[in-house]
Amino acid sequence: MKSNLFLRVIIFLFCFFSSHTLCAEPLNGAEARKWVEEKGQQLLTTFGETDIAKKYAELDEMMVAYIDFDYVSKFVMGRYWRQMSTDQQTAYRDLFKRYALSIYKGFPLDFDSNKIDFEVVKIIPDDRKTVVRIKIHLDKERVNEQNPIADIFIDFHLRQQNNTIKIIDLKLGESSLILSYRSRFYEMIAKNDDDIEWFMEDLRDITEAAERTVEEKLHQAEY
Repeated sequence: MKSNLFLRVIIFLFCFFSSHTLCAEPLNGAEARKWVEEKGQQLLTTFGETDIAKKYAELDEMMVAYIDFDYVSKFVMGRYWRQMSTDQQTAYRDLFKRYALSIYKGFPLDFDSNKIDFEVVKIIPDDRKTVVRIKIHLDKERVNEQNPIADIFIDFHLRQQNNTIKIIDLKLGESSLILSYRSRFYEMIAKNDDDIEWFMEDLRDITEAAERTVEEKLHQAEY
């Protein structure tokens, strides 16, 4: 369904843009609008790349450049971070980065980016952050009585850090996607009786399976 496709895109957008928020500085509306428009177009251009290996390489490069993996990985663990030893924290951070760079490649990113468009419809500045609301326009040819989907509105919560604009949250309605990741990890930890080593084993298995799938996909694309 179109809605599932766009949800995957939204999740990837969140993973791509999320980062550290310390030492935040005020950000005016014009700067916020320009940043969202430029980054959105850059991402859509990359989605339109037909060479899958090149597409993944470019997306990986952008993710590494824009994500503070140390911060995000620690945030996702929440209260469990304090229960981890220093060795566990180091191993987990490395594993989380592998997880993030492999799991998004399971999303169907081979859609026609020319049929996706967005526009900034509202800017809400305050002293702590600037919220930029965008509307994603759906492919009207794919929307019918059996698939009555409205345009999707996404709120980007922006701050400026060391003269660099960063997203501190991405919301679809009332849902914060970084909290969704935390919820998923908490469920995994609870199923493992709060044993961090068992959780790490499960996360490693998920990551390695995702990496194998990516390798298979790239191998198949060569033929």
